[in-house]
Amino acid sequence: MHLMIAVVNDPEKVDEILSGFLELGITGATIINSEGMGRVLSHDIPIFAGLQTLISRSRPQNRTIFSVVEDEKVAPALDLLQEVCGDFTAPATGIAFTLPLDRVVGLAPELGGDREPV
Repeated sequence: MHLMIAVVNDPEKVDEILSGFLELGITGATIINSEGMGRVLSHDIPIFAGLQTLISRSRPQNRTIFSVVEDEKVAPALDLLQEVCGDFTAPATGIAFTLPLDRVVGLAPELGGDREPV
């Protein structure tokens, strides 16, 4: 199991991502509103106000998606994210990464919940 974290810079793409996750058999995710560091610094700390010119086209809010994903679904999920959002190497697209999980509790047993450490 892995924790997949994806920061999506275009909130309008979240519905398409979640639909794609369902098609892959990923049935749970948590979505929160988030802001990038550059945006916060450019608005809240006057010395960094010049950063606003660098991020003038970025959206004020991002969406961060958290999901526990089975090992065999990680690659297809990352492919889906890039298909929907575009190439993550392009500026202001988003970022995605996974972290291995050694224990998960709180998920339905058929989704891998309450598994002992590997």
